[in-house]
Amino acid sequence: MSTFAKRERLLLAELLETAGPDAPTLCEGWQTRDLAAHVVVRERRPDAAGGLLIKQLASRLDKAMEEFAAKPYEELIQLIRTGPPRFSPFQLKQIDEASNTIEFYVHGEDVRRAQPDWTARELDPVFQDALWSRLERTARLMGRGTPTGLVLRRPDGRTAVANRGTPVVTATGEPSELLLFLYGRQSAARVDLAGDEDAITKLHGGKQLGI
Repeated sequence: MSTFAKRERLLLAELLETAGPDAPTLCEGWQTRDLAAHVVVRERRPDAAGGLLIKQLASRLDKAMEEFAAKPYEELIQLIRTGPPRFSPFQLKQIDEASNTIEFYVHGEDVRRAQPDWTARELDPVFQDALWSRLERTARLMGRGTPTGLVLRRPDGRTAVANRGTPVVTATGEPSELLLFLYGRQSAARVDLAGDEDAITKLHGGKQLGI
């Protein structure tokens, strides 16, 4: 049975392929070639991928990114489609689902929503629920740096607290949109914000969200 992570992987590869190597993305400073290289390095160079979180490994990450970005774009797309090496922990279904469902969904939207004529993707309720489940588990981590309180609310009223600070801003939207908002794509996420106006301005335009 196909998993969400596998489906999102193939959709991301298709979006990258269609956009071509020099298209813009929502990742500041990255074109599609850079984003593709990031995905490949994350799966195939764990020694360098740690540079995403560990400053001491940043130079190793930069070098690996440069090496993969220099490869033919078609090769990068194929590496994404075929997935990680045989003995990678990402080969395990549970790890793949836990680590890659959000990763590939968000990066797919990084490509889609950076295009001037983008249209929203219709997501089924089962996938929305799966994204909400992951959002509930990561909300505190991703929202810990916000200068205000932040509550995430689904249209059906279910909520998750991302930050208990004050004043409180409530972001309302589908789980997929709340996820993009919480992961630092505020300008592209379709959410409604309610609360203190100054707090909303800081939250919407700042870079405190995400890792």
